[in-house]
Amino acid sequence: MLCLHAGVPMLSVQPKGKQKGCAGCNRKIKDRYLLKALDKYWHEDCLKCACCDCRLGEVGSTLYTKANLILCRRDYLRLFGTTGNCAACSKLIPAFEMVMRARDNVYHLDCFACQLCNQRFCVGDKFFLKNNMILCQMDYEEGQLNGSFESQVQ
Repeated sequence: MLCLHAGVPMLSVQPKGKQKGCAGCNRKIKDRYLLKALDKYWHEDCLKCACCDCRLGEVGSTLYTKANLILCRRDYLRLFGTTGNCAACSKLIPAFEMVMRARDNVYHLDCFACQLCNQRFCVGDKFFLKNNMILCQMDYEEGQLNGSFESQVQ
């Protein structure tokens, strides 16, 4: 497998005399806390994303590796993730951006709204998908009364 997702737990340093060596700088870790990732020990300042230099222990508990790079989630997705187009606006959605999905369609968060009245949906809201159009309940029911839609509840 090319990509590895590894946890980055915080650990207490062992008593003096048993100090671990840092995989990043090769010096002994004398700090109160150290990180363990990829079966190695790291200073908090040494375990960084190869692209943006962010400290991985601060941005979450997951890191990604590929092509001998240690990366944060955002940079991993930016470099190796897949992009696509928004079903509503047809503009590119970067791989690292959060999206909403309805069946096979993917949307920018800002585009995930009723395509008739522009009411935005939140996670858990009821919406309807008809002819690749996202509709709120009111607009869907109005279309049903007019006989223009079949039932496709999401």
